[in-house]
Amino acid sequence: MATSKAASAPPVEKHGYEFGGPIGASLISFGLPVACYAATFLCNDVSGCPAPSVLHPSTLTLDALKREVGWKGFSGLLNTKALLAAIGWYVLSLVLYAALPAVEVQGVPLRSGARLTYRFNTFTSSVFIMSLAGLGTLIYGSEFILWTFIWENHIPLLTSSILISWTLATYVYISSFSVKYPNKEHRELAAGGITGNLIYDWYIGRELNPRITIPLIGEVDIKAFMELRPGLLGWVLLDCAFVARQYYLHGTLTMSILIVTFTQALYVFDAFLMEPAILTTIDIIADGFGNMLAFGDLTWVPFIYSLQARYLAVHPVALGFWGCVGVFAVQGTGYYVFRSANNEKNRFRSNPGDPRIAHLKFMETKSGSRLLTSGWWGTARHINYLGDWFMSWAFCLPTGLAGYVIETQPMSAQKIVVPGEAKGWGMLFTYFYLLYFAILLIHRERRDEEKCRRKYGKDWEEYCKKVPYRIVPGIY
Repeated sequence: MATSKAASAPPVEKHGYEFGGPIGASLISFGLPVACYAATFLCNDVSGCPAPSVLHPSTLTLDALKREVGWKGFSGLLNTKALLAAIGWYVLSLVLYAALPAVEVQGVPLRSGARLTYRFNTFTSSVFIMSLAGLGTLIYGSEFILWTFIWENHIPLLTSSILISWTLATYVYISSFSVKYPNKEHRELAAGGITGNLIYDWYIGRELNPRITIPLIGEVDIKAFMELRPGLLGWVLLDCAFVARQYYLHGTLTMSILIVTFTQALYVFDAFLMEPAILTTIDIIADGFGNMLAFGDLTWVPFIYSLQARYLAVHPVALGFWGCVGVFAVQGTGYYVFRSANNEKNRFRSNPGDPRIAHLKFMETKSGSRLLTSGWWGTARHINYLGDWFMSWAFCLPTGLAGYVIETQPMSAQKIVVPGEAKGWGMLFTYFYLLYFAILLIHRERRDEEKCRRKYGKDWEEYCKKVPYRIVPGIY
């Protein structure tokens, strides 16, 4: 659905490559799935985290590594029930999208002047799903079928997600060639996705806002739907499955896994509650929908971001009182900066007369846009990223000096989990998110800066003089 203010815009003027061009897009598209498998296999519940042989590369053999990671052959990467469950997850999300009450919000103006209408009810949909999961857990405990299914089919579910991501990226790529100007649906191509190179455009996304009409469901904005629903809530469900696994294995729950799950769930449900705020993000405004967003939203986020909870399911970590206080302090600081900054921006863009932001100073550009020069956004041009990164620390710190080895007791054949020689090496997995997220945010900030420079020209240079810091005030 769109509100028209002008005729459809002419084809957008394309710009240069990002992410290293076609070669970079190829490496990312096919390298990140390998990274997902590596993280899953090498930090495991069979031999340790990391697998012991990895710590001795000079004597590493493929056969030993296969044993240590529980390799069952390529047939173990996918099964029918996991694929059907993954597809069913999307069907359920679509049914709730259509059936539950929702608010309709208009997006930012397109180049044509039109504004697309978005249907939002992710928060209520997620509360509904989590309530059912909670009821099942109340009745069946840690052996609730949802949690056991996720744990036992973790790798097949990962493979299913990769296949769904690639299929979706291929569908929207092919569909994008039906965009003709003018069109009544206000379909537009993305500036970065019409280079003419197949693999690059498939990765970055050709169409800005692809939509599909599904019988009994109605019109669905594919990008907005995938941005929050299946992947982010999937992340929380994976965390919960790992919490259940810790209880099943050890008969208790540690504060470390509860804090990880709580802080990550808070991050996710905050995004659901503030769902309309995604309409002002670079993903929605500027990026096409291709494999970059499809794989990132649907596979990378749930399966990589849940590594800490998966680790703690096998190797519980006792934080102690002050450890818990420290983690919550980091989380609270990050959340305060992140949410306060984003609320300030969204209020300024959607309701400039709001008394809560009426005191803020801004500069007006020749294009008519207004850029904040005081408040949170006067301290750094992307101050929200700093809060976002602080929260990533709270996700990783509860794993401590990570690493474990699974040993078999000679007399009883009972398996025990001990730090052993792996102590510290497990941080390559449990703290990966922290490093990756810093790189992601800096790269995202650079992309955003370049887009703003093209949009505002000399006005952006003037704005950068008024607000000189990018993310960290006084440093960067």
